[in-house]
Amino acid sequence: MSLSEQLLKDIDNIQGFSGRSEVIRSGVKLLLDDLKEKERLKGHAECVLIMMHDKKFEDVFIKTKHKYEDIISTQVHSNLCHDKCLELFVLHGPAEKITQFMTDIRKNKRADYVKLVVP
Repeated sequence: MSLSEQLLKDIDNIQGFSGRSEVIRSGVKLLLDDLKEKERLKGHAECVLIMMHDKKFEDVFIKTKHKYEDIISTQVHSNLCHDKCLELFVLHGPAEKITQFMTDIRKNKRADYVKLVVP
C-alpha cells in the first residue's frame, strides 16, 4: 500500500490507536459500513445529509439545493466559527434522487464534509 508522507504523518498523529495498521483497519471498516448503508437505500427513503463548507462557497451550493428542493423537507443552515457553514438536510423521496443529491454535492469538491445518515 502506498501512502504519501503527509498522510503517514496525519495517521501517526491520530490518538487512541496502537499503530498505523489499526488506524487503517478502522478507516476501511468505516468506509465499508458507509457503503453498506448507502446500498440499503431503495424505493422511498428518509435520511439526513450533513454538509460542512467554507462560507465563501455558499453560492456554489445554491443551484444544487434548488435542483433537489422536492426531496428536501427541512434545511438547517448554521454559521460556525472560522467562516465555516454547517448544513443539515432532512430528505424524503426516491432513493435514487437522494443518492444523486449527495453525489452532486460531493462532485463540486467545495464541501469539506458530506455524510448521509440512513436510519
